[in-house]
Amino acid sequence: MAGILDVTEEEFHRMFSINVFGVHNCFGEAAKQLISQGNCRPDSPGKLLAAASIVAFKPFVWLPHYSASKWAVRGLTQVYAMDLAEHNITVNAYAPGIVGTAMWDLIDAGVAERKGMKKGEVIKKMVHDTTALGRVSVPEDVAKCE
Repeated sequence: MAGILDVTEEEFHRMFSINVFGVHNCFGEAAKQLISQGNCRPDSPGKLLAAASIVAFKPFVWLPHYSASKWAVRGLTQVYAMDLAEHNITVNAYAPGIVGTAMWDLIDAGVAERKGMKKGEVIKKMVHDTTALGRVSVPEDVAKCE
């Protein structure tokens, strides 16, 4: 967790290399393969899917480079969707909110420390402020794990 002035250029590069360039590279190669196969039709389109995040819609100030990268994923997804529609390929991104994972444990602890709050208070407030269900999601809400 860091303020915008504390994130290094190297950290920004790393985050964008993974989240933005990774999605771009995967979408591009998958689209080329789908187009070359020639079997995407209006009644059976090819499908590309990326992982965005809640921060692709409302950034978190203490995750500036992550937030910016997920906004970029959202925009990149829209560009791919518009460009690949003529090939009968749909392109979407899902944007999970607060999912109870080790990552959120770290975020909660880091922000709580920064703000002088107790561990658990940050995630409780975020859930209250940003979720319709009023609860932390579980990984199975995002993708069924078997």
